[in-house]
Amino acid sequence: MLARLFGLLVLAGSLVVGWAWMEYREFLQTPLKVAGGSVVYDVPAGQSFGAITRELEQAGLVTNARYLQWYGRYRGLASQVKAGEYRLSDGMTADELLALLVSGRSISYSLTLLEGWNIRQVRAAVAGHEALRQTLDGVDNDALMERLGRPGLHPEGRFFPDTYRFDRGTTDVEFLQRAMRTMDEELAQAWQARVEGIPLQSAEEALILASIIEKETGQASERPQIAGVFSRRLQKGMKLQTDPTVIYGMGEQFDGNIRRRDLRQDTPYNTYVHAGLPPTPICMPGREALRAAVDPEPGNSLYFVARGDGSHAFSATLKEHNAAVRKYQLKQ
Repeated sequence: MLARLFGLLVLAGSLVVGWAWMEYREFLQTPLKVAGGSVVYDVPAGQSFGAITRELEQAGLVTNARYLQWYGRYRGLASQVKAGEYRLSDGMTADELLALLVSGRSISYSLTLLEGWNIRQVRAAVAGHEALRQTLDGVDNDALMERLGRPGLHPEGRFFPDTYRFDRGTTDVEFLQRAMRTMDEELAQAWQARVEGIPLQSAEEALILASIIEKETGQASERPQIAGVFSRRLQKGMKLQTDPTVIYGMGEQFDGNIRRRDLRQDTPYNTYVHAGLPPTPICMPGREALRAAVDPEPGNSLYFVARGDGSHAFSATLKEHNAAVRKYQLKQ
């Protein structure tokens, strides 16, 4: 009797195991069913694999959390899942799902810092990005540079204009540190490639000059010419007399127009009043402006004036320059 009962129990157990095995195999072969074709799933840092599988089941993305747990542990992948946002697609198999979660190929976001932006524009763009975790609200520029590990350094021009990709949850500080490191690298490369005889004593001066070049023209082809004019004026001890530095020194007082009294206003950035370079950069220069600052185009021009179409007329003498001003600015 006992033997018969034992046999029945073994048979029942075999049937249960066999049924479970078939269901498990069916689970592995059944693709995900995702409404709309795809969905974004967020894996927080430190979340257990068991919690992940249960969330996927609750969201209706997988049919059996326990089977996915078993399979992940069997494959040795349960402990390798990486935090991030992942796009799960309709039709994914369990293998493809696990491969994605352990790959770290999470959804990335981007933010572009534009050439010529000042620190206010940089901070506004960073503060306005919904995927960046904001920690700098109410932090002034001095405290910002302390957070970035550069206490006492003026923030203007320290962040390289480029498009940066990052994961959701990246902090604003981490983003700015990356942009600052990139500027450090770009500036170092430019300074190392400088030509002999330029009137600059340091990479810092190159950064300042590059920022002025960046604001003076949007045409890449003109940057070496603009750099040549400024280099020759510095060598001759002439004032740079460049409007963008005046505008920067005016700050929020600038209303879109420069008047004669503005050119006489004594700010540290007014290059009509003070000889040499201003004390700091006035914007974020790009790679071409950095290169122009350390490799200016040779020539004899000492002046330039905007033609009104985005380009400039270059002159070697004040007489020629005044004629160009009458032609292009005064329309006489």
